[in-house]
Amino acid sequence: MARSRAVGFVAPSGFLPDPEAIDRAATLFAARGWRVQAGDTCFERHQRFAGTDELRAAELQRFCSDRSLDLVLCARGGYGLTRILDRLDFDAIRRARRTICGYSDFTAFNLAYLARAGGVSLHGPSMTDLGAESPDDWTIDNFFAVIEGGAYETRFDADGPDCEARGTLWGGNLAVACALLGTPYFPKPRGGILFFEDVNEPAYKIERMLLQLAQAGVLQRQRALLFGSFDPITPMPNDNGFSFDEVIRGLRARLAVPVVTGLPFGHVRRKLTLPVGERVRLRVHQGRAVLGWDGLYFARGATSKRTAPPSDARVTTVPGASVDTQATVSDGDH
Repeated sequence: MARSRAVGFVAPSGFLPDPEAIDRAATLFAARGWRVQAGDTCFERHQRFAGTDELRAAELQRFCSDRSLDLVLCARGGYGLTRILDRLDFDAIRRARRTICGYSDFTAFNLAYLARAGGVSLHGPSMTDLGAESPDDWTIDNFFAVIEGGAYETRFDADGPDCEARGTLWGGNLAVACALLGTPYFPKPRGGILFFEDVNEPAYKIERMLLQLAQAGVLQRQRALLFGSFDPITPMPNDNGFSFDEVIRGLRARLAVPVVTGLPFGHVRRKLTLPVGERVRLRVHQGRAVLGWDGLYFARGATSKRTAPPSDARVTTVPGASVDTQATVSDGDH
């Protein structure tokens, strides 16, 4: 008889404003045959955080190194992970080869894990997304398909030049990524596919962060730039027509790298689960994009090699003409 799989919920950043989301997410996993363990951080509050730095770091380390857990799922974003990066043993986490997922402020872990240990982790829905009162069915199905670890492709409407690229997928929340620039926790892939999202930022701040990355030489070294949702964008009285579309037009004029918008992820109900640190392939043709990978590192043997995608690779299409851009509730944090 096959062993039932186990998931651990952990809150390394902000405290949970809706503790009932834990029960709803646990019910979702239990219905699929998973055992559920919720860490102490899911119930703690210390100032704006889900417990002290010491508690959050120790529990994240313990969960990510626990071989009895198949999946470690971040409870929510907020703020707090950059405070504990120097307390984490990323090499030990990589040796445990657990599936680890979160988004928003969890970008700090995704990128630090890649930079410090070459680890692959997932940028996808949090526990509160899966435990929402009305979760998005497509997001749930996509999440569980991706964590199986096999070959995968997704297709979505996109705006950008026709292009094909292969490289390391990396990125996440733009503000959090910029906060890591110049630190040991910022990766340095060359020829990668870099993706970004953000929420509640004015257009001029979005451009300023992108210019910071361009002036640091980060954007020019990539093979493609992918942009998810930035809604809602905070309007400013001095914008005078300056918008996110203007930011993208300016970026395309500045860079030779293909700039593609429409990636279905961000602070929205419908979001992809994306493998940060995995080699992926991207193809954009006549307004449609295909993003895929041959399998996930933590699901392969330590010495196994990547192969061509098998004919039975999982394929999904984002329903509708474009991604549902209804923003999720945010307290302004990442």
